[in-house]
Amino acid sequence: MERTDVIKIVNDFLIDEFEAEIEGISFDANFHETLELDSLDYVDLVVLVEDSFKFKLNGEDFKSVVSFDDLYDLIHSKVNQVELV
Repeated sequence: MERTDVIKIVNDFLIDEFEAEIEGISFDANFHETLELDSLDYVDLVVLVEDSFKFKLNGEDFKSVVSFDDLYDLIHSKVNQVELV
């Protein structure tokens, strides 16, 4: 899957499910501060990612996510690992 496809899918569910404003979503924007997610929102986010992209995430995966770009990279790399198997 192309990275641009990952970005579109992720942005679509961030806007639909978390009521994010498209103007606030940029590659270098702080993911946590922009979305103001609580712990239950993170569970919802993980479920959405897993359902949308068909792979499993764990808590360690999100430790390196600071910006939206980090989130896109994480998902893109996981999707491509699954596709190679």
